[in-house]
Amino acid sequence: KEKEKEKEKTKKKETRMAAITAARRNSRLPPEVNRVLYVRNLPFNITNEEMYDIFGKYGAIRQIRMGNAKDTKGTAFVVYEDIFDAKNAVDHLSGFNVANRYLIVLYHNAARVQARKVSTEGKERELRNMQAKYGVDGQEHRG
Repeated sequence: KEKEKEKEKTKKKETRMAAITAARRNSRLPPEVNRVLYVRNLPFNITNEEMYDIFGKYGAIRQIRMGNAKDTKGTAFVVYEDIFDAKNAVDHLSGFNVANRYLIVLYHNAARVQARKVSTEGKERELRNMQAKYGVDGQEHRG
């Protein structure tokens, strides 16, 4: 009788897990949600192991890329295997305190990055046009 109860419990648990998995697949996610997260405001001295410890709690991670250049320090890209794990991480880690710094966790948006690049190119073109118009070469000359 004991074994039958245990079997029934296990079967109910499996059925419940299957229902949860099916609900996750059928639920609609907002269009900005994706597997790649952009993390800002990281402590400069955080290690890869610490990153995996923090973000790995929410699901399997495919890759973590941490910024190491002067202008990218304190940032990282975290790529999850599953989009629902990424959503869960954003929901729980936005504002999470690490070494007295509050993390900013966003979904990576390639269109935003591309728009910023185009905007920079336009500004450079505008600057060159102004330099040509006013006869300035953009270099500092000392007399």
